Amino acid sequence: MSVLRARVRGVGHYLPERVVENAEFEATLDTTDEWIRSRSGIERRHFAADGQTTSDLATRAAQAALDDAGMAAGDIDALIVATSTPDLTFPSAATMVQARLGMTGGFAFDIQAVCAGFVFALATANAMIVAGQAKSVMVIGAETFSRIMDWTDRATCVLFGDGAGALILEAGDGAGNAADRGILAADLNSDGRHRDILYVDGGVSTQTVGHLRMEGREVFRHAVEKLAATAHSALDRAGLGPDDVDWIVPHQANLRIIKATAQRMGVGMDRVVVTVADHGNTSAASIPLALSVAHARGQIAEGDLIVTEAIGGGLAWGSVVLRW
Repeated sequence: MSVLRARVRGVGHYLPERVVENAEFEATLDTTDEWIRSRSGIERRHFAADGQTTSDLATRAAQAALDDAGMAAGDIDALIVATSTPDLTFPSAATMVQARLGMTGGFAFDIQAVCAGFVFALATANAMIVAGQAKSVMVIGAETFSRIMDWTDRATCVLFGDGAGALILEAGDGAGNAADRGILAADLNSDGRHRDILYVDGGVSTQTVGHLRMEGREVFRHAVEKLAATAHSALDRAGLGPDDVDWIVPHQANLRIIKATAQRMGVGMDRVVVTVADHGNTSAASIPLALSVAHARGQIAEGDLIVTEAIGGGLAWGSVVLRW
């Protein structure tokens, strides 16, 4: 029996021009390049320029994805931006991207699930396509986390960067089995009891701006446990196992988390896409950035089975299994 699948049609990304090496932090913080590398695997990250906003980055990534797909903005039915750092309280960053692309039809909205935002947005886009609500959906992860850093906190400010990645999903027919191209399964979770280990201590209703706060050891513990579990759950739903996976494309938060999660899944690092050294943690942008970079490198080929997984503040975590 034929079923609808949300297939990848195009992918793209954008990184701000300013590259910040670890050594730059040595002038203002009690830290070193070696300290940052050994604890995170991060060597450099990109920071947005003054006046450059999240929607600016998202628009550039979106246009790159359209170019890769050979599509025009008018071919897109829906546009979703996953971000925790929107330009304004409202309207959504997605509607700003919609306007800048010249997309006059369809609809656009934001999703906020912090670092897990892209996974949540991807699952939402898949549901809309399978339900017949849209035939083509642009899913973007975009962040300017440099705007919410406490530059006196060496434990957090060295970890994050800015960037955007975009993926275009398009409806296509499948046979309803694990050999189909497209999204095969998703697994989403959250647990608000763990809010205090990763959050921003400000917001609109509290009339404060706020900075990112994190209990690193607790986040690490939850991340390794929950990321491996959600990946296994999504694979089970798809009727697949770790041996079937060609590539894990994880949230690029910390190299130690990435390695520990892969080990728990029983997948070698030769099957894990890693970009954290060059980008740092770009929150909701990290998975689409990594997908786009891996595609450009020629790592990912049509028919490859990919698992994406991420965890962020909330706590919110989840995974998506798709065949490229």
